[in-house]
Amino acid sequence: MFYNEQTDEYTCHNRKQLKPIGITHRTSATGYRSELTVYECEDCSGCQFKTKCTKAKGNRKMQVSKTFIEKRQVLYENITSEEGTLLRVNRSIQVEGAFGVLKNDYDFNRFLTRGKNSVKNEFILLCFGYNVNKLHAKIQKDRVGKSLHDLKIA
Repeated sequence: MFYNEQTDEYTCHNRKQLKPIGITHRTSATGYRSELTVYECEDCSGCQFKTKCTKAKGNRKMQVSKTFIEKRQVLYENITSEEGTLLRVNRSIQVEGAFGVLKNDYDFNRFLTRGKNSVKNEFILLCFGYNVNKLHAKIQKDRVGKSLHDLKIA
């Protein structure tokens, strides 16, 4: 749907306006409190797209977190920037190597503890040790703050 910032309205496929009707708050399982703006379509009766758009008997309603949209836009700008592209290229070749090191070099085959929290703590300690070893190797080779590859410009 198209969003018009000036009028704070969405436009559906049938060119009807979804206008804000209220604000609601939601708290996640982790305790994060988000603010959601509720939008409702002006009239969905006789709309040819209604079966694909909503299962509601009345008009189409949707909830939008404007904070989430702003953060997602900042994130998108960061990952598509020159530095973000370089970090993504380097990350894509590093991740599987980390698991290989944990399994082969550290001889890690299974968790020693049981339970979600215990396994999580054990994995955090394992990752911490891996990162300390990696930092130590970078310091020894004088590579702190340097990327593996330069950004390829087409």
